[in-house]
Amino acid sequence: MKRLAWLANPLFARALGTVLAPFGWRVDHLPVPAHRFFTWDELVATFGFVPDALVYGDMSVPPMLLGLEAYPCLTAFACVDSHIHAWYPLYAQAFDLCLVGLADHLPGFAGPFLPADRLLWSPPFAAAADRPGPQGLDGPKATDLVFVGKDDPALTPVRSALLARLRGRFPGFRSFRGPYREAFRQARLVLNIAEHGDLNYRVFEALGCGAALVTPRVGHGQDALFTDGRDLFLYDQDDFDGLCRLVEALLADPARRARAAASGLATVDAGHRDVHRARAFADRFLAPPHEEVVAARQHRAPAIHARVLRPLFLHWAEACRADPALAARFLAAARP
Repeated sequence: MKRLAWLANPLFARALGTVLAPFGWRVDHLPVPAHRFFTWDELVATFGFVPDALVYGDMSVPPMLLGLEAYPCLTAFACVDSHIHAWYPLYAQAFDLCLVGLADHLPGFAGPFLPADRLLWSPPFAAAADRPGPQGLDGPKATDLVFVGKDDPALTPVRSALLARLRGRFPGFRSFRGPYREAFRQARLVLNIAEHGDLNYRVFEALGCGAALVTPRVGHGQDALFTDGRDLFLYDQDDFDGLCRLVEALLADPARRARAAASGLATVDAGHRDVHRARAFADRFLAPPHEEVVAARQHRAPAIHARVLRPLFLHWAEACRADPALAARFLAAARP
C-alpha cells in the first residue's frame, strides 16, 4: 500500500483516505505547530514512514518545508488563504500540484515551474458534520439573524463596523465567536461577511446546516456553485441599506427562507461536501505520471530554490528578526 502524508491543516484529508483506499493508498494526517520546520529526513522521522506523496494543508504560516524542491515524492499545496498571502502563488511553484480555493486567483498561480494543467480549483466545502438538527429543516428557530465569527476592530475592521451597525438596526440580531452549528440551525437567517472579498467556508457551513443564508456577492466562482435567490441570498457588502432591506424582506417571508434553505442544502449535498473535494482531488492526483513530474522538479531543483524559495526564506528571515533562532533557520534555508 502507498502512503500519502498530509501535513498541517487537515481540510478533507479524512475523506480523501476513504476515497483513495480502493486504489491502494493510505492517508495519514499530522497536525503541526506554526513554526515547525521539516527537512525530508525530519518529515520521514515524524510521520514514521517514507511518504509516496505529500500534501501540505495551508495553515497561514511561513514556509515550513525545507529542501522542498528536491523531495523525492509527489508534492501538493492545498491553498486556502491566497486572499491574505500574496506570496502563495510564488510558493506554489515549488510544488508538483496546487489546489486553489479561490477561482479568480487560479491564473496567478500558473508559472514557470507550475503549469496551469497542474492547478485544480478546490473551493471550500461543508464538513460531514454540517447537517440540519434532529428535526431537520423544520426545527424551531430561536434567533432572527445570527453571525458567528471573529469580531475584532483591529483585525476585521470592515466586519466589526458592519456588525455594530446591524446591532443597532435589528434587535433580534446575535453575533458571537465559537461553535456555529447549533446557532445556524436555530436561526431564521444566517449572515456571512467576507472581510477580504473571499468565498469563505461560512457559505458552505451555513448551507450544509440547512440555514437560509445572506452572504456577500464576491465572485471567485460563487455564481457557478450557487444561484442567488434559489440557494442563498446575495448582497453588496458596501450597501448597508440594501442589506437591511433584504434582511427585513426575508424575515417577513418564512416560505421564501424555507425554499432557499432546502435548495441550498440540496446543492451542498450534491456537490460541496468534503467527500466531493476529496474525489475531485483524487481524480487529478491519480491521473499524472508521478515519477515523471517528480523527476522534472528534482532536475530543476537548483532553479526552483534560487528563484522561488530563496527569496521567500530571505523575506521571512527579515520578517522574523524579533525571533533570532527563527530568523537564523530561514537564513540557513536560503543558502544554496
